[in-house]
Amino acid sequence: MKTHFEPSLGDPLALVAARVHEAQGRGRRAFALFQAARISGVIVWIMPAHIPELPFLGALPAGVNERLHLFRTTGETDLLWSVEEALRSPAVGLVIAEPQQSMSLTAGRRLQLAAETGQTRGMMLIRDDAGSNAAESRWVCESSPSPAVDSTLHHWSLTKNKKGTLGAWVLDWNGTSSDFNLVSEARERHQPAQAPG
Repeated sequence: MKTHFEPSLGDPLALVAARVHEAQGRGRRAFALFQAARISGVIVWIMPAHIPELPFLGALPAGVNERLHLFRTTGETDLLWSVEEALRSPAVGLVIAEPQQSMSLTAGRRLQLAAETGQTRGMMLIRDDAGSNAAESRWVCESSPSPAVDSTLHHWSLTKNKKGTLGAWVLDWNGTSSDFNLVSEARERHQPAQAPG
């Protein structure tokens, strides 16, 4: 399955527009970059100033580097204010943020209202079990080695979805474009299946 900008409604990995979503797990940044490669418009990434790991601009998917604006905030209040302001802008296609604390229901609802105003998608990269009940969807994102040298298998599970069903997918995505392949369960095996006894 090949997918490019502005995912279709039938795409199980598409983020609902004008809403704020959450991703947790060790692969949450990869999931955010995957979405950034698929969504058109300006990308705003907001993170606390004390986090040393920044997105490596030379290794971003094609087309993301030119659209990315990185902001570093000095505290959680500044981070949430920045997210809200970015979500209100109709020029922004995707807002990615890395809060360090759990969000209250009130803060989550404010972000949802801002996303509706700007018709912008938000992606909060949360710590495990630190999500808001106001989130449109929540994804658990992990990765594992792939048989291919230039790729990583991504295990992405949709554990909360206000407008649809839940599910889990394994993708082969090399991180250089918006193209990906869904992987069958048989290909996930790292050892041959046991012969019946």
